[in-house]
Amino acid sequence: MSSTQQQFEQAAIKIKTLTEAPSDENLLELYSLYKQATVGDVNTERPGFWDFTGKAKWDAWKSKKGLTKEKAMTQYIDLVDSLI
Repeated sequence: MSSTQQQFEQAAIKIKTLTEAPSDENLLELYSLYKQATVGDVNTERPGFWDFTGKAKWDAWKSKKGLTKEKAMTQYIDLVDSLI
């Protein structure tokens, strides 16, 4: 396992220890980077009209299209570190 992979997994655990919830913008960024790092480019259909949260999450993930898993992990780690 690479060092980045280990740091990514540790960051995913650390983010759950925050005493204050991140802003909606940061939550979407965390979600999109996590999905890009673990799944890759978006691979599902965009949620329907009434699923506002689902659409926001899908759009955030879609905005990361083409970002390598390694870069997504690094950006996720950096964001978690900035929030802690």
